[in-house]
Amino acid sequence: MTTTDPMYITQADPTPARPPHILLAEDTDEMRSVIAMRLRQQGYSVTECADGAELLARLGVYLHPETVGEASESSRKYDLVISDVRMPGVFGTSVVEGATDCPNFPPTILITGFGDDEMHEQARRVGVAAVIDKPFDMSDLLEKVRTVIAARDPQLPAQPRPR
Repeated sequence: MTTTDPMYITQADPTPARPPHILLAEDTDEMRSVIAMRLRQQGYSVTECADGAELLARLGVYLHPETVGEASESSRKYDLVISDVRMPGVFGTSVVEGATDCPNFPPTILITGFGDDEMHEQARRVGVAAVIDKPFDMSDLLEKVRTVIAARDPQLPAQPRPR
C-alpha cells in the first residue's frame, strides 16, 4: 500500500545528517569573518584559522595521523579546506602539495589575490580542487563549495539547511 499520509511515512534514519565541516584559513580578519559568516548562514560548520601555523596544526590529523592513533571519526574531521594562498607561516599550495600522500586529506579551495597563470597551474598540479581569485563574488565561492563537497561525499548534504 502506498500512502502520502505523514503518519504512515517512516524515515530509515531519523537522525539528520551532520553539516559538512569546513576549515577556513585566511589571515585577513575581515575577509575570514565574512566568509565564515556566509558559510554558517548556508548551514555549514566552520572552523577558522588566522594563519598558516594554525592551519597546519588543525590539519595534523591528516598530515601526522600517527600522532592521533587509530583511524577514527577524527580521520575525516574536515570535509573541505578553504585557504588563502599567501599567509604568514605557509603558502596554501605548499600545504596541499605536502599532503599528496595523506589518506583522506580533504579537498582544498584556494583563494588568492595573486592568481597568475603560474600559480593556477601549480595549484592544478598539486591537486587543488579550485582556485578563486580575489576579489570574488561570494555566490561563486558558495557554488564551488557545494560542487566540491558533493563530489567528495554524496552522503553529505552539499547544501545543508540555511540557518
